[in-house]
Amino acid sequence: MISSQNWRDYELIDATDGERLERWGKYILRRPDPQVVWKNAKRSPLWKRADAEYSREGGGGSWVRCDVPPSWNISYGDMTFKVKPMGFKHTGVFPEQAANWDWTAEKIRASGRRVRVLNLFAYTGCASVAAAMAGAEVYHVDAAKNMVAHAKENASLCGVSENIRFFVDDCVKFLTYAVKKGIKYDAIIMDPPSYGRGPSGEVWKLEDSISDLITLSSSVLSDDPLFFIVNSYTTGLSPSTMGYMLKINVKDKFGGVVCSDELGLFVSESGAILPCGGTSRWSAEK
Repeated sequence: MISSQNWRDYELIDATDGERLERWGKYILRRPDPQVVWKNAKRSPLWKRADAEYSREGGGGSWVRCDVPPSWNISYGDMTFKVKPMGFKHTGVFPEQAANWDWTAEKIRASGRRVRVLNLFAYTGCASVAAAMAGAEVYHVDAAKNMVAHAKENASLCGVSENIRFFVDDCVKFLTYAVKKGIKYDAIIMDPPSYGRGPSGEVWKLEDSISDLITLSSSVLSDDPLFFIVNSYTTGLSPSTMGYMLKINVKDKFGGVVCSDELGLFVSESGAILPCGGTSRWSAEK
């Protein structure tokens, strides 16, 4: 399992009975997590003193107690991100992805060249910022206008706005246009949602679409690509499955290596690591 040990402004204090207890800067949040199927005792007194709590209600949910500002900033290394309690329990930052931010930054810096990175389903832009701060020219694509606006704020906080081009667009539509125009990228990061809608409103499931998506994305790689990362939070789509698709679409053409694993977060109370999704990475360097 891959887990970053470099967080200072984030801590997963405990996880039990379907919930996480987390510290985001100076604020304590309680949020549901379907991966937390075990039930150990809630020994930390912070369970009862959380500043904000998200509660499930039928098919949805809401922040039932939210004694925090509308947003605040946290840092990871030299990066600063805006945290904001949002719908569906989100905060705008997936802390387990820090391991991927470190990995991509290392690859970009070690390449010794200008790298064009395409970040698809780019959300609030943490991965875009990490790549830009490492010296890459980043193309950030997400269909949600409000998420792109959030990403622009994160880029501004980190002083890398000029290194990132932002696009509010459907990712498949964006890729199709790039193929038509012969536009190429040296690296790709993608974090597709479990469910989505196409440009005409059609519903798609990631399990049914991921193979075509990786194939289409691989067709916009340059002749000398650096890396390709695919993340998934979809139950049933294992890291090894994504790795197999990277092998047949990328490794078999360019060589290099594919590594697949779970992403996780260290739990302070238990000393265990909470699984938080999967990642598969192709790298040109062995």
